[in-house]
Amino acid sequence: MNEPLLPASTNTEDLVAEGEETETRGRGRKKKRKGGKLRARLAALQMELEAAKANGGEFPLPRAAHMKKRHWGLIFSFFLIVIAPMVALNGYLWTVAKDQYASITGFTVRSQESSGASDLLGGLASFAGTSAASDSDILFEFIQSQEMVEAVQARVDLRAHYSQPWSEDKMFALWPDATMEQLVWYWSRIVKISYDSGSGLIEVQATGFDPKTAQDVTTAIVEESQTRINALNEQARLDATRYADSDLQIALERLKSAREALTQYRTRTQIVDPTADIQGRMGVMNNLQQQLAQALIEYDILIGSVGDNDPRVKKAMQRIDVIKERIRSERQNLTGSHSDTAAAGSDYPALLSEYERLNVDLEYAEQTYRAALTAVDVARENATRQSRYLATYIRPTLAQEAEYPRRFVIGGLVGFFLLLAWSIMALIYYSIRDRS
Repeated sequence: MNEPLLPASTNTEDLVAEGEETETRGRGRKKKRKGGKLRARLAALQMELEAAKANGGEFPLPRAAHMKKRHWGLIFSFFLIVIAPMVALNGYLWTVAKDQYASITGFTVRSQESSGASDLLGGLASFAGTSAASDSDILFEFIQSQEMVEAVQARVDLRAHYSQPWSEDKMFALWPDATMEQLVWYWSRIVKISYDSGSGLIEVQATGFDPKTAQDVTTAIVEESQTRINALNEQARLDATRYADSDLQIALERLKSAREALTQYRTRTQIVDPTADIQGRMGVMNNLQQQLAQALIEYDILIGSVGDNDPRVKKAMQRIDVIKERIRSERQNLTGSHSDTAAAGSDYPALLSEYERLNVDLEYAEQTYRAALTAVDVARENATRQSRYLATYIRPTLAQEAEYPRRFVIGGLVGFFLLLAWSIMALIYYSIRDRS
């Protein structure tokens, strides 16, 4: 039976001294318990040491470390997964990959600010166009579209240029028999777009295997973008003019209808202006009231100076009755249907209400017609000038040295991810090995 061994440097007296010192420092109940356990352990160790000395045992030394199969497999996997791909990739990048030159251009869509009759019309011109930010959004999508690729292909032979180094550089070149869809996919590799939606600034970078081709590509992008903005301008002007003319026709028909309705009303009632007619009738009423007051005064004076049987008294009384009947008749004409307005089928309050409604409709139709005329003038004024245009703040540049492919960046990123993948696989292997 093998006995547990202690290191040769262990001294029994030292262990006993350590136990006594621990016991001395211990304060309280918990420390005393720990000291008792330590004394028991020291006693057991002392007994094992004495038994080992009595049996004449020797303390074995650790064996020297040496490589095992799993260590060689780990090193081989590191060379296979990390070193070999890195050497192959860097060899391709530095010896096979062709240099690429970059051309940069920047532009934005600007709206022309005018200070003329449009500013005096209450901002009606703002309905005739869209904002510059939406035009920049359209250009951002247009540059990435197949239509842009086809337009640039017609100006610059993209297939011929980018497939030229295909026999040597298959990683960055275009295959010669690429279809239009494949060319659109390759377009996203050679053209990079930076777009700030807040300011509407668009920056385009195109790469090519020679500086002139890269500059031709960016120049074609700027020209095609300008053409598209002109088309948007033309379409917006046509739409604004068409809509303004349509609104003018509607307003004109409404004005005609309102005037015809008012003319029919005047023909039916034989009253040009009920307000003026009422004012005239009220003048008659006021005159009759004055005459009645004067007749009553004369009657009172006459009755105080002559008898009741005097012919003048009867005549004055008759005059008063006639004036009162006339006043009653005039009031009935104003508020009742027993008048010359009975032929119109309504009384004066209803006629006045209908006239006011027709007059309001006529005023609204006239205001709408004036606004429509103003909108037509604004649309025609905007149609005579280009309200939106492409402002190029960076003209297409001509590169003097190759910037792509970025060999250090590509090599560093690939090496990092290969090392990361190898480390993960090694950790997974040792985790499974330890558990098994």
